[in-house]
Amino acid sequence: MSLHGKRKEIYKYEAPWTVYAMNWSVRPDKRFRLALGSFVEEYNNKVQLVGLEEESSEFVCRNTFDHPYPTTKIMWIPDTKGVYPDLLATSGDYLRIWRVSDTETRLECLLNNNKNSDFCAPLTSFDWNEVDPNLLGTSSIDTTCTIWGLETGQVLGRVNLVSGHVKTQLIAHDKEVYDIAFSRAGGGRDMFASVGADGSVRMFDLRHLEHSTIIYEDPQHHPLLRLCWNKQDPNYLATMAMDGMEVVILDVRVPCTPVARLNNHRACVNGIAWAPHSSCHICTAADDHQALIWDIQQMPRAIEDPILAYTAEGEINNVQWASTQPDWIAICYNNCLEILRNFPTLLRKNNLLIALDLRYKRLWSKKGQQPIGVP
Repeated sequence: MSLHGKRKEIYKYEAPWTVYAMNWSVRPDKRFRLALGSFVEEYNNKVQLVGLEEESSEFVCRNTFDHPYPTTKIMWIPDTKGVYPDLLATSGDYLRIWRVSDTETRLECLLNNNKNSDFCAPLTSFDWNEVDPNLLGTSSIDTTCTIWGLETGQVLGRVNLVSGHVKTQLIAHDKEVYDIAFSRAGGGRDMFASVGADGSVRMFDLRHLEHSTIIYEDPQHHPLLRLCWNKQDPNYLATMAMDGMEVVILDVRVPCTPVARLNNHRACVNGIAWAPHSSCHICTAADDHQALIWDIQQMPRAIEDPILAYTAEGEINNVQWASTQPDWIAICYNNCLEILRNFPTLLRKNNLLIALDLRYKRLWSKKGQQPIGVP
């Protein structure tokens, strides 16, 4: 899809409900497709698949389907070559795998590891392994992480149902586990980290599950809600605490001591997204309506200010940096999804602002300047 004729810097979509979970599709033929999950405080919730129309330069809803409870996370299969079926996963009460076609989205399998059918511990998050898309990991309030093996039935000429089985389940934390993420270290298949209500970041290796490594503990033992691995350098990860206004950057080679603290937000942080193509850029988003892009290449020197800021019209619930299109960042607030063209020139030219195309100045601002916004 080519949008060069329009040169818009921002595209907006308004859903019929509050948007919480969202994710970019990575399929090469679906570049401007995102999945959105509703946040409605009742059993009946929705997922929408939206795409950007090249001709009209407007987002359109391609499909809407029902989902029990709000999705705690939503993620397309990390299949950049389009060799697997077009699958979407959601977490909530269970992990669900959906198959997407041009005409419908149907549930392929529901993965539940709880032997007691009268009770299921809600899933707080999950991650889909980029190196081996047959692996998924879930985190739960019952203190466990579960690694699932997926059979995707990618036989040509047949329609195979997707199925899954438990590869391993482990007690990961002393309290609820709030997030899980696979690391690209060691081949990218076997290592993952988790965070939870006990305030710790723990690292695991599927080949040696008899022990884990605590690489950070919050000094006040505040629950840690999210973690996110650097896409280019697997030594670095970012995490944030419940109701916290800062993002902590960790180096796994120097456990327990943050190498940077990003603390320019003025309300609690809700989202973290590393640049897919740069090891030293990260975007954070918060209840202060701000999405901030930081350059952390000066670590371990203190990172005082973000290099760029965008002000939304509401409290930002989530931020996602498009892995196959690094010029674009998606945010959601209230019932709105926005995709923002960021500073590709800036990120590739060592932050020389003089090299920027002037059109971007309407969208983002430097620290201390008021963004003008897009008319």
